[in-house]
Amino acid sequence: MTGNANTPDDEVAEDAEVVDAEILDDPADNSGAEGDTVAEDGDVAEVIVVDEDPVAAARAERDEYLDALRRLQAEFENYRKRVSKQQVEQVERAAVSLVDKLLPVLDVLDLAAEHLGDGDSEEGKALVQASALLNDVLAKEGLERVDPVGDPFDPNAHEAVGNVPADEDESDEQGPTVAQVMRPGYRWRGTVVRPAMVLVRS
Repeated sequence: MTGNANTPDDEVAEDAEVVDAEILDDPADNSGAEGDTVAEDGDVAEVIVVDEDPVAAARAERDEYLDALRRLQAEFENYRKRVSKQQVEQVERAAVSLVDKLLPVLDVLDLAAEHLGDGDSEEGKALVQASALLNDVLAKEGLERVDPVGDPFDPNAHEAVGNVPADEDESDEQGPTVAQVMRPGYRWRGTVVRPAMVLVRS
């Protein structure tokens, strides 16, 4: 056929301008196999992708929480013991303080009983009973009266305020002893809260 009929290729050429361009490799092209990468020389290098085991991760997290819980439990137990010990010590200090305040009352009752003219009177009996009752209550709580006449002198529990010469027939090996108690001492649950004021025979 002759003539000036345009072919489809000619029509494309007339409608659009063709730009020459060089096709470059797209670095984001993932046409290769998954897990592979292209090296500079064109070789395919294998990349190992390790997926984290969810079970192992859960166990590690569990162990971490358990360790934290154990530490917290140990700290709480130590705190509880410390608070309990402090409470006991506070109660002991309060009790000792109360006993210290009651000792002068006991001394006055002792002096009143010693200087009581008529012990058989109603007033005398009431005073003796009140003193005995108070001493019994305190003794049950742990207060011990120290009245060491004839006992060996103990500087931890006795306070010497005077000396009495020893008799000639007494042995020197016995050591100093308590000859007279000027004021009784007291122990609170085994601890001396006030030493006995004594005269020592030596």
